[in-house]
Amino acid sequence: MKVLRDYFLRGLLIFVPGALTIFAVIWAFTTLDGLFRGILGVKIPGLGVVITIALITGIGLLASNLVGKKIFDWFESILAKLPLMKLLYSASKDMIEAFAGEKKSFDKPVLVELVVGGPMAMGFMTKKSLGFLGLTDHVAVYLPQSYNFAGSVLIFPTKQVRPLDIGSSDAMAFIVSGGVSGK
Repeated sequence: MKVLRDYFLRGLLIFVPGALTIFAVIWAFTTLDGLFRGILGVKIPGLGVVITIALITGIGLLASNLVGKKIFDWFESILAKLPLMKLLYSASKDMIEAFAGEKKSFDKPVLVELVVGGPMAMGFMTKKSLGFLGLTDHVAVYLPQSYNFAGSVLIFPTKQVRPLDIGSSDAMAFIVSGGVSGK
């Protein structure tokens, strides 16, 4: 009976993350597909996904030239004047930029001493200089939470922060998995 239980648990560890990932991808694609097929009034399955990919690529192409950049700067200036829109737009844009944009913020994994000589936490240095806050000898460190899409930005004296010689994705996997994942 113990052998069957072990097989079940091992299977569960493989099945659940895979099933959740596949479900999320299928849900996103079918939702986008249904949305665009409904807007366009066509019945061809998969066309909505193709249109979404083409639209995103087209926006990227347009934003890569001078005229397109001016259009998107104008669009952003309008959103910056609308209180709720500004909050939603800037937060989502900053999050995407932090992971995939030109100004990646989660590319400097660090180890910080929470209490000198005490416990440590792994995070990402997001600001090397806090002179604008009057804290010239401090840095900003983002500490993601395990098993969650949240975290905190804490300010530490520079001497309590030690850079790590590992990749950002390895550091994030280690943190998000609660220290289980990693080499």
